[in-house]
Amino acid sequence: MRQSITSGSSFEDIAGYSRALVDDDFVYVSGTTGFDYASMTIEDDVIAQTHQAMKNIGAALAQAGVSLDDVVRARYYLTAASDFDKLGPVLGTYLKVAKPAATAVVVGLVDARMKIEIEVTARRPKGSALR
Repeated sequence: MRQSITSGSSFEDIAGYSRALVDDDFVYVSGTTGFDYASMTIEDDVIAQTHQAMKNIGAALAQAGVSLDDVVRARYYLTAASDFDKLGPVLGTYLKVAKPAATAVVVGLVDARMKIEIEVTARRPKGSALR
């Protein structure tokens, strides 16, 4: 079974991608930034962006019938290596149960306002259904 999940962000229509894709037991969440999709705004603070990105990811996972506790892989794309020390504990609050395999890399992102982008993969528990 394959199903696309959208957040309603205009970015998804423009670039032709899904916020998340359910493929059998796995849920792949696209790179997600700290934009608040309701207002299409983004805070300047990297910690605020991280909290918003995790809220966005949590919402996409919920639509697939899973939660952050089901994440098996996480990738963090940071624009400044110096931010990781303050972001590690923030990320840990969201992923303390899942403890996924994770990678952090320093990159340039497509919008200068973005300071972090996060993508995750979750595995649906056997017998779980889409919501």
